[in-house]
Amino acid sequence: MAAGAIRLEGENLTCVRGGREVFAGLGFSVRAGEALVVAGRNGAGKSSLLRMIAGLVRAASGRLALAGGDPERTLPEQLHYLGHQDALKSSLTVIENLTFWARYLGDDGQGPEAALETVGLDAVADLPSGYLSAGQRRRLSIARLLVAKRPLWLLDEPTTALDRAAQDMLAGLMKAHLSGGGLIVAAAHGPIGLERAKELRLGESV
Repeated sequence: MAAGAIRLEGENLTCVRGGREVFAGLGFSVRAGEALVVAGRNGAGKSSLLRMIAGLVRAASGRLALAGGDPERTLPEQLHYLGHQDALKSSLTVIENLTFWARYLGDDGQGPEAALETVGLDAVADLPSGYLSAGQRRRLSIARLLVAKRPLWLLDEPTTALDRAAQDMLAGLMKAHLSGGGLIVAAAHGPIGLERAKELRLGESV
């Protein structure tokens, strides 16, 4: 992934949910090695924008494109989306959940065991995920970012339920992803450990 080769662009985006216009005329650009933090009050459309990029919400108007990406894949196929839900099956063990995601997404990143060690869950690998704390579940979801390579990470309030040590771990992973030419778009109410990130504020006049 060559630095500067990939760029995510949004032009004149409009989002309508339940008959209400959430935002309109929105535009942004994020290049390889850059992070964009989407900020704003509750209901301003932060999560909706991330879900729109992920292909889970249809744009009422506008254009989204990943320039320089894999021409054989759609935009959603070239990203990881870490939303509010952790997408774990409680009856499966920690390692079984992560192995499933590695096989489903394409096993071209870290192995599941190595990813669990990175996020500090190797000691509970054989524990059913239903027994995990909220913070542990979040760390397991973060491990999903590591087992399959994707140039774009979409992170919705990624530090939720994480203690300080886990927040520092996540910040390190995000910085490593950016250093490797990746892109990050994150919705957040506060700092997430990326001091040089660009900011896009929703729900405010310019």
